[in-house]
Amino acid sequence: MSKNLSSHSTWQAFKRHKRGWAALRLLAVLFAVSLLAPVWSNDKPLWIQYQGSHYFPALHTYHETVFGGDFDTPADYFDPLIRRNITENGNRAVYPPNPYAADTINEFDTLPDPARPSANHWLGTDDRGRDVLARLVYGFRDSLLFALALTFATTVIGVLAGAVQGYFGGKVDLLMQRFLEIWGGLPELYLLIILSSFFNPGLLVLLVLLSLFGWMGLSDYVRAEFLKNRQADYVAAAKSMGVSDGRIMWRHILPNSLTPVLAFLPFRISGAVLALTSLDFLGLGVPASQASLGELLAQGKDNLDAWWIGLSAVGTLTLMLLLLVMIGEGLRQAFDVRARDI
Repeated sequence: MSKNLSSHSTWQAFKRHKRGWAALRLLAVLFAVSLLAPVWSNDKPLWIQYQGSHYFPALHTYHETVFGGDFDTPADYFDPLIRRNITENGNRAVYPPNPYAADTINEFDTLPDPARPSANHWLGTDDRGRDVLARLVYGFRDSLLFALALTFATTVIGVLAGAVQGYFGGKVDLLMQRFLEIWGGLPELYLLIILSSFFNPGLLVLLVLLSLFGWMGLSDYVRAEFLKNRQADYVAAAKSMGVSDGRIMWRHILPNSLTPVLAFLPFRISGAVLALTSLDFLGLGVPASQASLGELLAQGKDNLDAWWIGLSAVGTLTLMLLLLVMIGEGLRQAFDVRARDI
């Protein structure tokens, strides 16, 4: 008979952990806000009513000749002429609350870069004139999406490898352990540097490269759980009934071996965030044109007088990691039967 904890009782135990439950809700809200960044932080108006017609620049690219400009090129909505045409003489335009995207450079801005926080740029600009708030929001979104994808990939690989090792044992376990020792001894950072010289940097390339190494730690926990649970009575009963090995592994042993996997998920996500941030800081991650927390940290290091760049990046990264750690603490306590009985 399965001894797995009830998912409902585990969830209720997690909700009783006030810090973890509050951190999960806050992180979910921040993540949802970052996913909606193109709606509230964009350099294109959400809606324009011009000469009786309706336009949606956030969804479609219009040339400036549509709005009374002289050139048949995509409209620059910071151009004083275009802005005046779409907002005067009965015309109307609705701009996002923060009228900047992550890569927006306002060529009509007269302030030197990097510019201090102001009414136009709530968190100032970086050394290229890009809005720091927009880059923080888009960087937060991309970091968390990357961390979730990397955690999912490494968790799947780690669970598969650990399950095969722990269930079959013997020569299979021995051979895979020797492979893990060799693979784990490879210099991961050097390999990343070498491989990054052959591929254009990007989140997909980093996801594949980091997935090749990030699964090994988790596989050890899953292997230990399978080695323990394969001796249980319900496994022996399933074998006596002729149930296949695959069905025993995935339908019987795996649900009873997921406690360490689920408890460590937030910590693995935070580790993925730190990995991406570190690579971006070193210049081995995404291109500099793409918003990232690591790139902002590097800018803060190179521009110590522009305190708002480094401070905002450090604050955002600290908040994200703090929330993930508190969620991890809540999950660990929720899966701890001894703590639940106190």
